[in-house]
Amino acid sequence: MQDIVFLLDVDNTLLDFDGVLDDLRRRLVDDLGPVGAERYWRGFEELRDELGYTDYLGALQRYRLGGPGADMSDPRLLRMSSFLLDYPFAERLYPGALQVIAHLQRFGLPVILSDGDAVFQPRKVQRSGLWQAVDGRVLIYIHKELMLDAVQERYPARRYVMIDDKPRILSAMKAGWGERLTTVFPRQGQYALAPQALAGHPAPDITIERIIEMRQWPIL
Repeated sequence: MQDIVFLLDVDNTLLDFDGVLDDLRRRLVDDLGPVGAERYWRGFEELRDELGYTDYLGALQRYRLGGPGADMSDPRLLRMSSFLLDYPFAERLYPGALQVIAHLQRFGLPVILSDGDAVFQPRKVQRSGLWQAVDGRVLIYIHKELMLDAVQERYPARRYVMIDDKPRILSAMKAGWGERLTTVFPRQGQYALAPQALAGHPAPDITIERIIEMRQWPIL
């Protein structure tokens, strides 16, 4: 059993996924045009409602199969899938993200704990360098806040630290683990900076402005 396990979210915690989305939006308009881009995002939202998680590649497949003007042989769709799978995610890591992981390893066991699908999300973690940084200790669930028993079974510890940009996730995990969990809220990305981000949720144990501030652990 570890004394402490650091659980690190990926999107907008270690990696600037808002920046990735900006690039994707521009690429969709460039390749598919404004109407095609709108259709992609409409299918994306429909798929998220059905599945309960985001599926960017699945939304491409939905675009390919349905709707007026759909063309299964359109090479632009193949280029879009390559754009997503081969995106240079390492260039989108927040400054100091890898150094933070190396620093935390001095005090406990860093583990990636993320939500996402079974193809694009692990690809993102691999191509960003995060997979290697945590020596393959990567957990990806549909709703990670509901998987606390599975996390404990795989990485038992006396204490946990969850670092995530979504107060909703931190609050749910705190309710499950209580004082065994220290919650850290980096105020990065669209969800963390939204005016209503903390509405209805208890304040996180620790709030930081940038992930690089975790290099101050354990004096935060």
